[in-house]
Amino acid sequence: MSQKQTSIMVVDGSEVSRTIIGRILENEMNNVSITSCANAEEALEHLGNWERFDLITTSLMLPDLDGLDLCRKIRSSERHHYTPVIVVSGDADSRLLREGFAAGVTDYFDKSSGYKAFVEFIKSFLQRNSGLVGKILYVEDSPTAAAITRRIMEKHGLKVVHVTHAEQALELLEGVSNGWADKEDGFDIIVTDFFLKGKLTGGDLLHAIRTRFHYSQQEMPVLVITVTDNQKKQAEVFHAGANDFVTKPIFEEIFIARIRSLLLIKQQFIALKHQAEEMSRLASTDSLTGVRSKRYLLDNGKRILTTCAKKQQPLSALIMDIDHFKRINDLLGHLTGDHVLAAIGELLNQLFPDDVVVRFGGEEFSIIFSNIRPEQAMQHAEKLRYEIEALSPANVDVTVSIGVASTLEYPNADITKLLAQADKALYAAKERGRNRVCVARTEGPEDVQALAS
Repeated sequence: MSQKQTSIMVVDGSEVSRTIIGRILENEMNNVSITSCANAEEALEHLGNWERFDLITTSLMLPDLDGLDLCRKIRSSERHHYTPVIVVSGDADSRLLREGFAAGVTDYFDKSSGYKAFVEFIKSFLQRNSGLVGKILYVEDSPTAAAITRRIMEKHGLKVVHVTHAEQALELLEGVSNGWADKEDGFDIIVTDFFLKGKLTGGDLLHAIRTRFHYSQQEMPVLVITVTDNQKKQAEVFHAGANDFVTKPIFEEIFIARIRSLLLIKQQFIALKHQAEEMSRLASTDSLTGVRSKRYLLDNGKRILTTCAKKQQPLSALIMDIDHFKRINDLLGHLTGDHVLAAIGELLNQLFPDDVVVRFGGEEFSIIFSNIRPEQAMQHAEKLRYEIEALSPANVDVTVSIGVASTLEYPNADITKLLAQADKALYAAKERGRNRVCVARTEGPEDVQALAS
């Protein structure tokens, strides 16, 4: 679900108030556009120009018009009939409670709480009442119904992909599910007629969404359009996997309210998914160096090796050890040693962003290269050795010894055995003077520098 720019209109007779509110909003909110108006006439002029706003805030007392009267005029406009309006007041709460609902006020704020609190209120309000942003897969075989309903959705800023048959919808979903299509081709919710012509009905489409693609009602909300309000048919719609339904003829306000609630469900699902992914990333990341933890390699090494084997791709493992690291800790202190480790971790992430970089333990790091032949892995290792020697992290001269092993040399080795072979090559590099790369061979480790000469 993409994020669009949030457009806010601020109507206030005080130039100071407008300036302060606009500045704080722009400083504390990402991707926001502020339109400031000194009176109702300016506000109505912007609305008359068919500018679209996600939120309008207005003082109750304006130089030329009462704030509630402005709200009534906003509600009478076609484009902003549903736009949230917040009235800012310091001493007329009882009036707002009596007249606010009839005037179309969405919410109100006590301005005596201050500008900072007002901005926090707006940020919280927008999180709870996000605008209609989303991509809809719309399935409807009636040209007349499709034209009317699509126009309603697009008028409210929604992107709509319309197909006439369930089979077409399944093809699009198949492409997204199997990775044939780009992520941008995915959908936020599905709106479908329950009674479709062709071999598959809307009920069949719902069944496929829930059982074939295993989309939950949170991951892919579905709104069903039906021609009957029969309770038995309504139950059938829900049993088929729908989140909600509307009946024909469609009443715009109810239809858009249903879509808004389903988009909110999708937004919450995405937020929770991102939170879970972030927690998983943090749990599998070494906090000091920023590379993957050894736990990650233990949990995913077998899967990575199996994936390469299925694709008949070679896999190479590299183990690197910082030379004389104990001496750095003893002479310069553990804090300096930590700075060295952190700098090397940052370098590894920069050099190998698409590979699995792991802090193997202490001053040892490992890198798993997928679909790379031994010669390429050796080149990477030599480049890494040179880059670290030139790095001087924390103003400390540092060198590393590296061992490399490949599945082309050890085709039957699992990830543990492959790393063990790389470790043997690492120790050979240490024994031969350090600051060098050795590659594991069945007949014994070979020095990369000797091979190059």
